[in-house]
Amino acid sequence: MTSLNRLLRPKTIAVLGAGWALNVIEQCAKMGFAGEVWPVHPTKPEVGGLRAYASLADLPSPPDAVFIGVNRFATVEVVRDLAAMGAGGAICFASGWTEAGAPELQAELVAAAGDMPILGPNCYGVINYLDGALLWPDQHGGVRVEAGVALVSQSSNIVINMGMQQRGLPVAYVACLGNAAMVGLAELAGALIDDPRVTALGLYIEGIDDAAAFATLAERARAAGKGVVAIKSGKTELSRTAAASHTASLAGGGAASSAFLRQIGVAEVNSPSELIETLKIFHVHGPQIGTRLCSLSCSGGEAGLVADLAAPFGLAFPAVPPATHERLFNVLGPIPTISNPLDYHTFIWGDLEKTTEVFSAMLQPYDAGIYIIDSPRADRCDPSSYQPAFDSIVAAQRATGKIALPVASMAENFGEGRVEALMAQGVCSLLGLETALAAIRAAQTPAGVAGWRPIAPVVAGEARMLNEADGKAVLAAAGVAVPASVTGARLSDLATKAAGLHAPFALKGLGFAHKTEAGAVRLGLTSLEGQAEMAGATGYLVEEMVTGAVAEVLLGLQRDPVYGVTLTLGMGGVTAEVLADTVTLIWPVTAPQVLQAMRRLRLWPLLDGYRGRARADVAAVAAMAVRLGARMAGDAQLQEIEINPILVKPEGAVAVDALVRIK
Repeated sequence: MTSLNRLLRPKTIAVLGAGWALNVIEQCAKMGFAGEVWPVHPTKPEVGGLRAYASLADLPSPPDAVFIGVNRFATVEVVRDLAAMGAGGAICFASGWTEAGAPELQAELVAAAGDMPILGPNCYGVINYLDGALLWPDQHGGVRVEAGVALVSQSSNIVINMGMQQRGLPVAYVACLGNAAMVGLAELAGALIDDPRVTALGLYIEGIDDAAAFATLAERARAAGKGVVAIKSGKTELSRTAAASHTASLAGGGAASSAFLRQIGVAEVNSPSELIETLKIFHVHGPQIGTRLCSLSCSGGEAGLVADLAAPFGLAFPAVPPATHERLFNVLGPIPTISNPLDYHTFIWGDLEKTTEVFSAMLQPYDAGIYIIDSPRADRCDPSSYQPAFDSIVAAQRATGKIALPVASMAENFGEGRVEALMAQGVCSLLGLETALAAIRAAQTPAGVAGWRPIAPVVAGEARMLNEADGKAVLAAAGVAVPASVTGARLSDLATKAAGLHAPFALKGLGFAHKTEAGAVRLGLTSLEGQAEMAGATGYLVEEMVTGAVAEVLLGLQRDPVYGVTLTLGMGGVTAEVLADTVTLIWPVTAPQVLQAMRRLRLWPLLDGYRGRARADVAAVAAMAVRLGARMAGDAQLQEIEINPILVKPEGAVAVDALVRIK
């Protein structure tokens, strides 16, 4: 496939179709496109006030970009002709392809395109607000800009809605993927990131077609100083294997995609509003902001509200340093309580010099400051008294070199014009307090590890579950500690075989995914004599019980059709799914990365010596995870490994229950 440059930044545009094509002509005219637009129509001498050409062969030259607004069958022939004449690329608008049960027709379209890039089919189009080139058959909410963010979506309607935003975000491109038959997400996004006028990238993702290519895109964007933020949809779909293992259900709900985005340094948000506010931060301040925050407001209620709303996002407000405390006290006096968040009261309201000193002094020791300020509505009130506060925010950012973020607690209490005026002065305003806090947290997402890529997915196949004894043999071969044990087909076989084991024993029936629910586990046995057979057991396993454990941990690895192998760790035991306290990573990872992820567990303090408890040897768990990850990556037959629980001691960890599935 050739470059997307001509398609995305055309100097000549051809349009085919009736009403949709007319819309494209009108939108290019409204946006002041300086190039040529060539309607193609077999019978009309003009379309939209422009001379029409009877056929593609009649065009003055091969067009850079083409909007194809004809039916799906005619689209295939048009694409074939465009490719033959050397056109730069095309938007295939028509629906009715793979998404409608016609994959053969879509394959025919791709074959017809050859090396010429096409977006779609079933694709709304592309808007280039930098050059005024709109391959777009509808209304839109943007204006010409000299620089701005790129919005890429796998849903046309989602990006249409985002394009109507009134939050002051400068948008350089809007682009849809449609069915992505030829040009995938990473390719299209990468072509937009390569434009030096693009400052950041916002994505609505339904599925990632090439995880390794997407990781490369994210690294390229960071290297260019451009942040990437994404909404990943489809998180509520549980794995097909949820009934077979705890890992499948606990790692469902988008855990794998969220882990992947985190590891490559892509900020993830949950709504279009959060995406837009995060993009505003990236546009003004680059791909990452610091984590030390302060908050300022002239109301104790607002100070308390920001603290309460920030907590679920994990945002921290470190204490005010002594030197800062003294500077603030010198201006504010003894009545306001100097703390972070700060309620500076209204004693200084309207005093530009004092307000600037307070705003600057508070911001200086932090990475970024939240300035809660809701402007009165201009149609019924006079907002002029608020101007000194806005001027002081601008002055504080300039004086300290730190990030000052004016935040309206309610989105409508600001106005797009004020956002744009502040942005022109290098200040990013955020609309809606909770949305702003989500955006700030997203903008703190650290960069991914340079060069990290997920392993290639393995084609799924029919899988069978090993019995626990055979599964533990797989673990032991990977260097994982398992209890001393013996197996037998019948209970009567075990007494002699277990003579070398030390009580207490665990007796388990083999052939069950969940032995506890099946009544196939008997613990704390001092003898095997007199034990009754277990209904449904295909054999028996006797183990020495592990003593001295201080924690139970779950560890699971699964094949993933997109991300290769997922690694899930969390609090384990029979209550694992009730606790639902897990973290997920994408392989490959190192032991330090596993430990860092485990610290995100809600119940991490129980592993780390909470209130005098013995510390669990989590390093042994991390080492176990890395060994099994390497084993899984090196053996395509392995489909899933779950250990629940790992009994973790103050020194060492033992896998006491295992579920292993192989092709």
